[in-house]
Amino acid sequence: MTIKRLILAFLTILALARVVFSLGDSLSQPQIQSRLELYQSNLVLHVSEFKAELLDESIPPNANLTKTIDSLIGESPYSAAEKQYQKAKEEAEVSLKNFQEQLAKLLVQETQPNPEDSSVTLKNQTVASLDLRKQQLQQNSAKIESFIDELALKIGILKAVQNEQKQALSIWDNLIARKDNENSPYSETAKVLRNLWDQYTHVLPNAETFITSNLDSWFRYKALEKLYQIEDFQEELAQLQQQEQQQASQAIFKLALISGIPVLGGLGGIILLIFLLIQLGLKQEKSILATNSKIGWETPWNWEITWQVLIVGFFFIGQFVLPILLGLSGISPANGSLRFKALYVFVSYVLMALSGIGVLYLSIKSFLPLSKDWFKFKLFSNWFVWGFGGYLIALPSVLLVSLINQQIWHGQGGSNPLLFLALQAQDRVALAIFFITASIAAPLFEEVMFRGFLLPSLTRYVPVWGAIIISGFIFAVAHLSLSEVLPLATLGIILGIVYTRSRNLLAPIFLHSLWNSGTLLSLFVLGSGI
Repeated sequence: MTIKRLILAFLTILALARVVFSLGDSLSQPQIQSRLELYQSNLVLHVSEFKAELLDESIPPNANLTKTIDSLIGESPYSAAEKQYQKAKEEAEVSLKNFQEQLAKLLVQETQPNPEDSSVTLKNQTVASLDLRKQQLQQNSAKIESFIDELALKIGILKAVQNEQKQALSIWDNLIARKDNENSPYSETAKVLRNLWDQYTHVLPNAETFITSNLDSWFRYKALEKLYQIEDFQEELAQLQQQEQQQASQAIFKLALISGIPVLGGLGGIILLIFLLIQLGLKQEKSILATNSKIGWETPWNWEITWQVLIVGFFFIGQFVLPILLGLSGISPANGSLRFKALYVFVSYVLMALSGIGVLYLSIKSFLPLSKDWFKFKLFSNWFVWGFGGYLIALPSVLLVSLINQQIWHGQGGSNPLLFLALQAQDRVALAIFFITASIAAPLFEEVMFRGFLLPSLTRYVPVWGAIIISGFIFAVAHLSLSEVLPLATLGIILGIVYTRSRNLLAPIFLHSLWNSGTLLSLFVLGSGI
């Protein structure tokens, strides 16, 4: 074995170890899906309060509008929302248990040091690593505990508005009685809510402050409504109801937007997929799906170059080199503003992309010029049709796999951290930076690497369909989130099919950009203060 291969083997071991660790670590992380379902439930709860005549007295009752609203929110919006919140609470409790178990193992490691770590330097490094990991787990546990308390408050309100006062009071009493929760904001808010909904209603001092500080969305509205009714603040109550009607009217539009686009697009995708499959059965080799399906690429390099680009240009630089360099720079996004975090993500991603493309170029430089079907960007062709058609088919395909996937992971398995940041992005500058990162930079870099280079390189050793599947799964694993492997592999396979048929990188780039843009739009709408 040559020195180059020994180095590659060593880097591969490091990269794979990091990937396995990240995937394993994601297993204890909550998915973003449960948060999105809660945000959508909040929209539904707002819509359930809509009364057009309260928004404008000149508007007469409209039966068609009422039917439309009923179709959006369902028959029992309170009950449906309660189930979503209860499900999210159970998933959060599982995450908390996982964090606590990991923390307990770390404490055992601290009290029982490894005898092999004989040198002082090695011991100090081990202690520092354990301390950092312990701090991260403690922070994650604290966040999850606060989230669980917040969910308990809200589940109690949902119980109360469904005339289940006993259950609501019991939930709040449990929150108040916890010794580790004394004088916490959520415990104090639970006391306020308990007194509002108790049969002997009583308003505690600073009740309004606790409600506005620790409740949001529809839950804040219902608590304030109850408070103003008890205190007979008619003017404040009327103003609150007017504000809620405005929120409800906005929620109708937002709910229709985030529900309508996937439904219409998914329906179009199903029709298109059925058409393509029927055509494939009838025309076979002359069908659209059969276009270029068996034609590979003339690959002048062997597996070693492919291995080198993938390991060094993507995994090693992204997982080791850049984190170390950014860490040494002393720049940390942890305590920065959302705008700073967005800029940090963008800069780090661009650095990774430029480094990866640099490794790719240096690796294949000796094989230039390549045949014309390599890295093809052809502006005046049907790439738009292939990209948009692929997007339509991806909508129902990824949705179906995601539904199955949820049954496997039960809300665990992690999600891309960028999604959590984007969910908070009501700053237009931050949102624009996220859009540039996710909808322009990511599709360009990832499609060049995975569809432009990896997939064609694999056709030297496996059929085109095999290269599509392998590159799709590597693409999914590269996102380092266990729960997203199957959905992203499905998307990666569709991207591969689009590229191999169109032979134009603009097609999968466009599809990828549409997908990420749609995701960002949904996150922005769901997180926009409702």
